[in-house]
Amino acid sequence: MRIGDLARETGVSRRLLRYYEEQGLLRPLRLPNGYREYGEADVAAVRHIRTMLAAGLPTAVIARLLDCVHDDGDRMVPAACPGMVANLQRERRRIAETIERLQTSQQALDTMLATVQEQPR
Repeated sequence: MRIGDLARETGVSRRLLRYYEEQGLLRPLRLPNGYREYGEADVAAVRHIRTMLAAGLPTAVIARLLDCVHDDGDRMVPAACPGMVANLQRERRRIAETIERLQTSQQALDTMLATVQEQPR
């Protein structure tokens, strides 16, 4: 299938599919005329990429883990590949730290809002 077909089937834009290719996440066959040729494995790969992006993983980490996941019916299942657990734990810590920083920012904003709202208008 061509890139337009893959875009329609996955709901991902052509531009984003090309970005995934630039990041090494997709490796379509190149035909002699330069066109990209995608298969059903690429459809699954795009679903896996979207799932991992939704989990907050950056594309560099996804590139390392993409070969370690497979479909089990309608869901993606990670396998215990070397580095899988360490990568996921590291990314979970990173996200937890980000959440903590955002909560601190939210508390500071709440304090400022409460102070400003207490003032006479």
